[in-house]
Amino acid sequence: MTLFNLFFSSIFTENILLTFFLGMCSFIACSKKTDTAIGMGISVTLVLIVTTPINWVVYNFFLKTRALNWASINFLKDIDLSFLTYIVFIALIASSVQILEIVIEKFFPYLHNAFGVYLPLIAVNCAVLGVSLLAKERELSFLESTIFALGSGLGWLMAISIMASINKKIRYANIPEGLKGTGITFIIAGLLALVFSGFKGI
Repeated sequence: MTLFNLFFSSIFTENILLTFFLGMCSFIACSKKTDTAIGMGISVTLVLIVTTPINWVVYNFFLKTRALNWASINFLKDIDLSFLTYIVFIALIASSVQILEIVIEKFFPYLHNAFGVYLPLIAVNCAVLGVSLLAKERELSFLESTIFALGSGLGWLMAISIMASINKKIRYANIPEGLKGTGITFIIAGLLALVFSGFKGI
């Protein structure tokens, strides 16, 4: 039940995009077309599922205080490498994205062509780093971190898909000149955030 609650909250009540506003740059840029939005959302979900567990393992077995006790080497027992967390997480995310891109290009060329330039751009999506850091801060287990990453990815995919669908509808709406483009997108994103916050009552 705890895992279900974590999964549900990461999609709805604690949506990484609409609650923490992480990954807004790619959300604004890629929500103009439905196909692009879905491709970007799937890419983010894939990368989150891969990178968050890897970052959890590296942090818990190498970086945090006394993480190296398993090595049974005296001078490593009390070492604290947690100050390297941001650098290591970013490096692992960039490496994982690169490896994932190579694998998809090799074995799923059609999928690689569909993703296009959006897969490499995930490396600089702050939502990916944010999920790993939130999992670390909340001291989630390996399984909980993986569930949290999956839910956050699906939540991000849902949010950008909804935004793309709305953008498609309002293309023919009579929007004031000053609000066209980014302005109306921010207003709609704010309204979506309010809608998703309503799920906290469930």
